[in-house]
Amino acid sequence: MNLLIYIGIVLTTFIGMEGVAWLTHKYIMHGVFWFLHRDHHHKDHYGFLERNDFFFLIFALPGIACLATGTIYHLPACTCIGIGITLYGACYFFVHDLFIHQRVKVLRNSENWYLKAIRRAHKMHHKHTGKYDGESFGMLWVSRKYFRNNQKNTQE
Repeated sequence: MNLLIYIGIVLTTFIGMEGVAWLTHKYIMHGVFWFLHRDHHHKDHYGFLERNDFFFLIFALPGIACLATGTIYHLPACTCIGIGITLYGACYFFVHDLFIHQRVKVLRNSENWYLKAIRRAHKMHHKHTGKYDGESFGMLWVSRKYFRNNQKNTQE
C-alpha cells in the first residue's frame, strides 16, 4: 500500500470515530452504562476523577488492540486503524476534558467560532441531567443551530 492509502485509512477511522462516539454516548453511556456516566452529569463524585473516566480505558482498548495486532502481525491497515482511534481519543481528551470541562485551566477564553459552538452544544447536553431526553451526543460534529447562536452573539 502506498502512503496516501495509509493516510486515508487513518483519516477515515478518525472521522468514523465521531459516529461511534455519538452512538456509544447516546445508547451505551446514557443506556446500560448510565451508572458510570451519571456522575459526569451530576458531579456526585469527589476529587479529580469520576466513574465516567472508566470510559477512557474502555475506549482505549480497541485502539491498543489494533496497534498491537498491526505491529505484531505486520498489518499496516490495522495499525492505521489503531492510529485513527488513538488520534480521536487524544482529540477527545483535549476538547472534552481540557477545553470544555477545564480539568486543566487552558483555552478558557477562546473566541474561535467552532470551539464556541462545541462548548455551547456540550452545555446543552449537560442541561439534561437525566438518562433520557438528551441532545448533542457527539464531540466534533456540531449542529448548525450552535453556529447560528455564535453569529447572533458576535453581532450583538
